[in-house]
Amino acid sequence: MRAIRRAFPEAHLAVLVKKELASFFDGASWVDEVLAYEAAPYSIANVLRGLNDRRRIVSTIRERHFDLAMVMPNSFESALWVTLAGIPKRAGFIGDARGAMLTHKAAMSDDSVERHQVHQWLAMIRETLGIEGEPDDLAISPAAENVARMREWLAANRRRKDAPLISIAPAAAYGPAKEWPAAKFAALIDELAQRIGAESVLVGAPSERVKCEEVASLSSSGAIVSAGQTSVGELIALLSIAAAFVGNDSGAMHLAGALGIPGVAIFGSTNPERTGPSGTNSRVIWHRLECSPCLARTCRFGHYNCLRQIDPKEVLDDLSLLGVV
Repeated sequence: MRAIRRAFPEAHLAVLVKKELASFFDGASWVDEVLAYEAAPYSIANVLRGLNDRRRIVSTIRERHFDLAMVMPNSFESALWVTLAGIPKRAGFIGDARGAMLTHKAAMSDDSVERHQVHQWLAMIRETLGIEGEPDDLAISPAAENVARMREWLAANRRRKDAPLISIAPAAAYGPAKEWPAAKFAALIDELAQRIGAESVLVGAPSERVKCEEVASLSSSGAIVSAGQTSVGELIALLSIAAAFVGNDSGAMHLAGALGIPGVAIFGSTNPERTGPSGTNSRVIWHRLECSPCLARTCRFGHYNCLRQIDPKEVLDDLSLLGVV
C-alpha cells in the first residue's frame, strides 16, 4: 500500500476494511480515508440484513467516484463490490471466477507458495500497474492517542510498574496446531520474572481471552490479560510500549515485527518462510519436523510435537541474543 501511495502521491487514498480491523490504520498518516464496513454473513435468517449491508457498502464506494480499485482480498465478493460501484479501473489477482470483473489482472506465479507472501502482493501491483515496492517496507507506527490510552490502562493494571514489560500472544485464530502449549508459556513468564523481574501482558482477540487467562493461571508470577480489551490500534500501541514480544504465528506477531520491537515467533504447523515476521529484530523458532509444515488446524498424528518439543529455554536464548535478557 505504501508503494501505491508513492506511485500516486497526490491521489486521495482510501481503504475499505472491516470495522473491527479499521483501527489498524489509526497511525497511518499516509492514508487519507478509512471506510469501515460491516457485512453480516449470508444465511437464511440474515438474508435481508446481509443484502442491505452489501448495498450500503457498494453505495459508500460509488458516491466517492474512485478512479482505481486495488482489490487486495482474493474473494469474488470484493471484486463484485467495486464493479457494481462503477470504479473504471479494477486491479487484482484473477481466480474465484472474478477475472471478468478486473480490468488489470495478475495471476499467481508457480513459485508463489515457496516465497514469503509479501512478494505475492508486490507482484500483483507490479504486474497490474507497473508499481515497484520493497519487501521490507512494512514498518507501522502507533497513533499517539492510542499510546496514551494504553499507558493509562497499564498504570491501572500493572502490579510491578517499573519492571520490564513483555508482551505475549499465546493464542492463534487458526487452531491448536499453531499454539505452543499454555504450560510452556507460563513457564516462560515465570523464568522472565525470575531473570529480569519482567511483568508479562497477554494480548489477543476477545475469542482468545480464555486461552490467555489459562496461561496466567498456570503462571506462579502471574500476568496481566489484555485480550479482548483492545482494538487493533490499541494493540499496536500496547505492543510498541513493551520491551519485547513472544508469540505464536499470529496477527500480533506480525504487528510486533512491523513495529520493530525485539520478538520471538514460535512456529509449528506453518512455514515461517511464507508467513514469518518482518524486521531484523525478529527471530523464529521452528523445529521443522518431517511432518511440518502441514498447514493443518489440528495435528493428524495427535502429538503436536512440532510445538511440544520447543523448550522455554530456546525462547530465552533468542531473547538473550536480542539483548532482552
